[in-house]
Amino acid sequence: MSRTFTPCQTAERSIQKKYRRELWGPFVAACKRYELIQSGDRIAVCISGGKDSMLLAKLMQMLRRISDVPFELHFLVMDPGYAPANRQRIQDNAALLGIPIEILESNIFAVSERMDERKPCYLCAKMRRGWLYHHAQAMGCNKIALGHHFSDVIETTLMGMLYGGQIQAMRPKLHSNHFPGMELIRPLYCVHEEDIISWKRYNHLEFLQCACSFTEHCASGESDSKRAEMKQLIRTLKAGCPQLEKNIFNAIHDVNVDTLVGFSYHGTEKNFLSMFAEEAVRQEQERAQPVAFL
Repeated sequence: MSRTFTPCQTAERSIQKKYRRELWGPFVAACKRYELIQSGDRIAVCISGGKDSMLLAKLMQMLRRISDVPFELHFLVMDPGYAPANRQRIQDNAALLGIPIEILESNIFAVSERMDERKPCYLCAKMRRGWLYHHAQAMGCNKIALGHHFSDVIETTLMGMLYGGQIQAMRPKLHSNHFPGMELIRPLYCVHEEDIISWKRYNHLEFLQCACSFTEHCASGESDSKRAEMKQLIRTLKAGCPQLEKNIFNAIHDVNVDTLVGFSYHGTEKNFLSMFAEEAVRQEQERAQPVAFL
């Protein structure tokens, strides 16, 4: 007689078996490569209700059970003004996946719409992060974990170049500028979005997409945004170069600063003219050194 599994057990087994190479492996690899988790960490896993943060919560929960490195988890859900049906969807999915969430209230949706009707999403994201840092720190946490994945890294890099006029990537972990001692980590850094979608469909899970009343049209698919354009551009380019995303990912890990015309580091601007002058001085000093003959 075959064994019957709960939806939570089925989701976990699919991560351990069917999607081990696509999800579990890259997740663990990112945690190790970028040293995202240390002994004694208290991590607030921030859950928006979407597929990425829900999978992140499940992976972090599974890792904690078997990890030799002791760390604590809190599963934090901020309700920024969800419609009742969307809030209930988050609660139902968390219960189905066995994730003990803590929901805290805020009015960020309303505030961001009122303050900037043209670009509420940017303001909302900024306010949400500050709110999450604040409440995670108040809970005794020293890190927040967000669900940004490999595909976000690639899209963000391209968006910065094509629309922002700058080369700017997304790091796997950051120090908070406004909350001393707090860090942000991205454990899904090496996980591809298409694999997250595949896992979601395999387990017949339905997560939130865009739960904001300002952009409710997003709930039926990707919004008409620059990020959606990047997704389409990547799909088009991958037809001729299957390794495109991997190449971009590798590129942000291997930047040759000597070839750049300008860059900034911790707010200090550098340009090639100053570097060019420094190189001339260095070469002159090297030429002035006596040559040793054997």
